[in-house]
Amino acid sequence: LALFLLTCLLTLTHAAGAPGWTRLPSLPDPEGFASMFAGVSGGALLAAGGANFPDKKPWEGGKKIWYDSVFVLEKPDGAWKVAGKLRRPLGYGVSVTHGGGVVCVGGSDADGHRAECFRLEWRGGKLETKPLPTLPRAVANMSGALLGDTLYVAGGIEKPDSTSTLKTFYALDLGAKQPTWRELEPWPGPARMLAVATAQDGAFFLVSGTDLSAGADGKPVRTYLKDGYRYTPGKGWRRIADLPR
Repeated sequence: LALFLLTCLLTLTHAAGAPGWTRLPSLPDPEGFASMFAGVSGGALLAAGGANFPDKKPWEGGKKIWYDSVFVLEKPDGAWKVAGKLRRPLGYGVSVTHGGGVVCVGGSDADGHRAECFRLEWRGGKLETKPLPTLPRAVANMSGALLGDTLYVAGGIEKPDSTSTLKTFYALDLGAKQPTWRELEPWPGPARMLAVATAQDGAFFLVSGTDLSAGADGKPVRTYLKDGYRYTPGKGWRRIADLPR
């Protein structure tokens, strides 16, 4: 939810041409949603899917529920409305804005992790969904960013009960006539999920996140990370400064 709100604020503030923070209308849900897909299409902000615990909090034994709702905000001072639905409840994937649409990659639902990819477009007051090539494997909790026309996706986990994270690095050229996922050399540090990714100055950056290992009871144990890496196409990976914590 924090990443989603940051995307909203930065996108609309940049569009207004003024520095500083601007509060947007709240989503029409009493709980809010974690790990939604979000981006801009047709001049509007789209927010789709995600999950929450509507009855009890997770530490109280509550059950997580995934959603298929797609909301649209057409004006910063307007109101959210329901634009349509995803083909299935889905969250915890990667989303970027590209070519007038919101590209959504991977994620999970109540039954497991997914490899499907698609583009959401808001055209003439209607939501359109267009398929994209599926990921080489099902993955959720990964990180991704768009560099030019190329979408990079790093890490994540393959199953809900995984006790290890993925050290995979995929690329999809969204500008190609027939886009195909390519697997590239991964970063030199530990495997990870829930990392931060962005693109800047012709490079893709991957920072922090968490690794997993099996505990004495067989359940996943997290190791939080503060290292960071820069990937430059044609030049490969280079380690950058660690985060302070």
